[in-house]
Amino acid sequence: MKAVLGLEDGTSMVGEGFGVEGETAGELVFTTQMTGYMEALTDASYAGQILMFTFPQIGNYGVDEKNFQSKEVKALACVTREVAAVPEANEPLGRYFRDHGLLGVSGIDTRALTIRTRQHGTLRAALVCGDDASGEHAIERACAVPPITEQDLIPSVSTPEPYHVPGNGKRVAVIDLGVKKNMVISLFRRGADIGIFPHDTRSDVIEAWNPDALFITNGPGDPVRAKPAIRCIQDLIGKMPVYGICMGNQLTALALGATTHKMKFGHRGSNQPVRFSDGQIFITTQNHGFVVDCETLPEGANACYKNLNDGTVEGFEVPDLGIHCVQFHPEAHGGPRDTESHFFDRMMRSI
Repeated sequence: MKAVLGLEDGTSMVGEGFGVEGETAGELVFTTQMTGYMEALTDASYAGQILMFTFPQIGNYGVDEKNFQSKEVKALACVTREVAAVPEANEPLGRYFRDHGLLGVSGIDTRALTIRTRQHGTLRAALVCGDDASGEHAIERACAVPPITEQDLIPSVSTPEPYHVPGNGKRVAVIDLGVKKNMVISLFRRGADIGIFPHDTRSDVIEAWNPDALFITNGPGDPVRAKPAIRCIQDLIGKMPVYGICMGNQLTALALGATTHKMKFGHRGSNQPVRFSDGQIFITTQNHGFVVDCETLPEGANACYKNLNDGTVEGFEVPDLGIHCVQFHPEAHGGPRDTESHFFDRMMRSI
């Protein structure tokens, strides 16, 4: 099946489609991870985005649903150099895409696309799969899709109703902006009694549940658009400890009066080096296109995590308010697990 990937800058590439016929459009982003492709594709933070893998082959171990981070693929489409036709185990990725109505393209020069993205910044794109696919139509679709900063993506991935994951330890209220399964597992394994709430839950509803701590998850899109969650965090800061991962880090910073900005092409992959304030260096998994502006953090905030590639903020603490947030993903199991105990053990000990 023919497939055409068109970019807003007028570029188009022809490849071989896998999955089903159809078309979609959104922001094209790349991840450098070598494993964990299903963890990435099912990560709700990729909602609104077409996900490209820089590693030249994916699908070599098939589809293992126990590693899914949500119930289904959340990325709009998959772009790769090659899909393994006969994996060593499990269902082939191409068949899974076909059976679940998903869009993908292989045979694309992902190296050239990655270089273009690094040079020009993240671009809007469209993938059109079908024998009649044309570059002109794909480019037109790419130019028509709203920028990700203008899209409200969180409501589509947050839980519509609160739910409870019972445990025998401290009560943790989770604001779900697109929570990854491994975040819940990491809390549960440490005995947490977990209440998961929709993204627009009011602070008084969370207070009525009487939690020992507030936890804000990852999520898609521009953090400044998550206004209900920001207001909720503002109301609860100082009343209970606050912990955040990825977008949770950004929203907590915004709630404190800091600002964020869109990065040129973001951090996505499982090999991002981060230095903690005590000198430890972690190799982390990341997935974000926005970052906290370090100089806008309030007095008393310590930007204690720094990215060693570009110096951006990878997390901060406000000890007087019991705030501890990280931009990377300590729960991610598609790459190194250096930071899971560092973050979650410290969190549960300090509540």
